[in-house]
Amino acid sequence: MSKASVEALIQYQPQSLQQIGHKVLNETRLSDKDGLALFEQGSLAYVGALANYVRENRHGDKTYFNRNFHIEPTNVCVFTCQFCSYSRLYAHREEGWELSMDDMMNIVKKYDNRPETEVHIVGGVHPKMNLSYFAELLSKIRQHRPDLHIKGFTAVELDYMFRKAKVSADEGVQILHEAGLDSIPGGGAEIFHPEIRKQICEDKVDAEGWLRIHEAVHNAGMHSNATMLFGHIENYSHRIDHMRQLRELQDKTGGFNTFIPLKFRNKGNDMSHVAETSVAEDLKVYAVARLYLDNFPHIKAYWPMLGRKNAQLSLAFGVDDIDGTIDDSTKIYSMAGAEEQSPAMSTEEIVMLIKQVGREPVERDTLYNVLQEY
Repeated sequence: MSKASVEALIQYQPQSLQQIGHKVLNETRLSDKDGLALFEQGSLAYVGALANYVRENRHGDKTYFNRNFHIEPTNVCVFTCQFCSYSRLYAHREEGWELSMDDMMNIVKKYDNRPETEVHIVGGVHPKMNLSYFAELLSKIRQHRPDLHIKGFTAVELDYMFRKAKVSADEGVQILHEAGLDSIPGGGAEIFHPEIRKQICEDKVDAEGWLRIHEAVHNAGMHSNATMLFGHIENYSHRIDHMRQLRELQDKTGGFNTFIPLKFRNKGNDMSHVAETSVAEDLKVYAVARLYLDNFPHIKAYWPMLGRKNAQLSLAFGVDDIDGTIDDSTKIYSMAGAEEQSPAMSTEEIVMLIKQVGREPVERDTLYNVLQEY
């Protein structure tokens, strides 16, 4: 979208939204008040057009994806998050799964001599799968396939590992980094505000702890992603508060690669009475995130959660990344009722998905180095 077309759209908006539009065009940082106004007063068409302008100004039509596969060591967990459809309490671990070290290495070996560039390791918080256990796993993966980027463990998993091992965040991160860890995902952030966190995930790491672990990762020379679970009991101010804290840490470290809004799904969990948000609301979250998080290079739509068609739509609302081929199906969202019950896509399929909406597919590695343009 051209600057002239955005300027033409701005003039038909109320004064407060016009001011925000001019800030966007002038690359002036939006305030919390601006972010709230976009949620509360901005039409989807207007907010989407502004976000698409920023997206195209930064990335043109380029839309990134990578070739990755997942390892989910266990869905047994010591925590009881109200929104989770995935985990099984440790007291009832016979209902879940626990992969052995050999099981996980066999998954890695399945991808020998294949072009996947990343393994993504996340799962439940199992008390027997501790810091030394996962350091050993990382070492074995690194020895077996040195070229594979290992992205592993949410801040929730890491916080538990570090506390149990009685090491600081900095020490724990260094141990795993030396064993082979290259970056960490953004899961476990949920909503930072304590009044929401108390209701949906009271017993796991708080916002301060989550942010401290990501800061330690950045200080160790690694990158991470950031997420926000939206569309449950939070309000617009909670979303802006969450993104403000991420923006402040990014100002300090510059270590976040991408922001990934995650839609709450209500199947098979203790919040099934909470209605899910509309697609229009989902798209608005992506758009506001692109406008507010001016220091985040990328906004990602996790296609297995949204479904393929909605992921395509998001590419006109500020999104420039739709994750990876995820060739080894992840169960975290399929168990919660996501559109994609078998979330695997070939490279050819993901390229076609992007081209169908007039964007340019770009295969990247985990750190957004371009590997191939299609």
